[in-house]
Amino acid sequence: MKLLLDQGLPRSSASSLRSLGFDAIHTGECGLSTATDMEILEIGRRQDQCIVTLDSDFHTLIALLEWQDPSAIRVRIEGLRAREMTRLIVRTIDICGQDIEKGGLVSVEERRVRVRHLPITREP
Repeated sequence: MKLLLDQGLPRSSASSLRSLGFDAIHTGECGLSTATDMEILEIGRRQDQCIVTLDSDFHTLIALLEWQDPSAIRVRIEGLRAREMTRLIVRTIDICGQDIEKGGLVSVEERRVRVRHLPITREP
């Protein structure tokens, strides 16, 4: 699974994830530190990467556009250091990796993980 970590996450989490065998990169490592959310989504989509973020805008954009990809993991816990963030991402992938692979929006909170499958369509 390829992961693209958004600017708000610790940059060193990407290298920690790589040391665990994940294909992970931080937006700050690949020249995307000032990219818009839409630019990040387009790159994630083209490169088949799951976006990992603290930002709710990614889920909103994917849902409004009714896209089937990319998947996005929104961490709704602020202030995590790199080690804690890395563990949380790995645990989230362990719990719902298949949903992420198929296309999903994942919200991670202190006590629960929620998944919405893509595409999210509007009712007529």
